[in-house]
Amino acid sequence: MKKNLSVSTNNKLISSAIEYVRELFAGNSDGHGFDHAMRVYRNAVTIADGEECDATVVALAALLHDADDPKIFDTRDNANARTFLDDAGVGPETAERVIRAINSVSFSKNRGKTPETAEGRIVQDADRLDAIGAVGIARTFAYGGANGRSLDESVKHFHEKLLLLKDMMNTETGRRLAAVRHSFLEAFLRELEEETGEKR
Repeated sequence: MKKNLSVSTNNKLISSAIEYVRELFAGNSDGHGFDHAMRVYRNAVTIADGEECDATVVALAALLHDADDPKIFDTRDNANARTFLDDAGVGPETAERVIRAINSVSFSKNRGKTPETAEGRIVQDADRLDAIGAVGIARTFAYGGANGRSLDESVKHFHEKLLLLKDMMNTETGRRLAAVRHSFLEAFLRELEEETGEKR
């Protein structure tokens, strides 16, 4: 186990994963695309710096965590992620740990559950951080616009999910970063209420 995430984008395997994800999400603009994957990766790097974890598993799981998101892809058993891991020559034990971490990230599938592995906890926090703060607001409305949600429907998402995430973080770093972003969400909602004259 490694104290911090020593894997960088200069690492051949990680560079290959980045390019795979870039191609996989080409043309996607609903908030779950390549840019999101890279932000989650960077969040994971930051969080992992203070955690005992497997650097390679964290990096790959962060980059590939949406590779089989059912909102975007019609795949089974993490087929896209497994394709990359197999083609890249990642050993079966490491590959399964990556898949296990990926499968622990989803909010809807894992609500109320804490990932069993350090890598899963790190990547889950990294993904949740990208759902709140300024980026989280932008992603909410990007997804809403792409899927025909009204303003009220998108704002409802804040109360059903986003405002809950601060208290669901797994790591100390995740909790610290989430607190700042949560405050921004609250300030945004207060301003929205002020401008529209409606309490949502």
